[in-house]
Amino acid sequence: MDIPYKIVKTDLYEIIFNIRQEKNPCSLCSKMRRGALNNAITDMGVNKLALGHHADDVVETFLLSMIYEGRLSTFQPVSFMDRSGVTLIRPMIYLEEKDIRAHAKSLPVVHNPCPANHATQREYMKTLLKKLTSDIPFAKDRIFGALSHPERNNLWEKPEK
Repeated sequence: MDIPYKIVKTDLYEIIFNIRQEKNPCSLCSKMRRGALNNAITDMGVNKLALGHHADDVVETFLLSMIYEGRLSTFQPVSFMDRSGVTLIRPMIYLEEKDIRAHAKSLPVVHNPCPANHATQREYMKTLLKKLTSDIPFAKDRIFGALSHPERNNLWEKPEK
């Protein structure tokens, strides 16, 4: 489509794996990658950043937040970041990873695997979700539906004093 793109070189690997030697690098890496991308688009005079998160990421992030942080949370399809003035969009949020992966084979996608790939809490969530959907085939769809349709929740509210 002749859309220009830019590959941003960083020192993330050096900082996260060599200097800090993070055991669970995902959160820090995510924040640092986002900062690098924000800086790059700001330098380009752009105020929208599209990320490649998909429906599986939504559910995995929800499970990570619930199990490891004790809160019901995941990311939004659109977010405005006050400090940078950047609007973050996730245009593939309703697509499944398997469908994106199949289509991406025909695109000039830069493959940049994580050094901690297959040994992270997120990978554990992927495995857990795969097991869950092998037992209950519609489980992932139901979790995603509950997250994307707020009228479907029935969470406790703080009691009035």
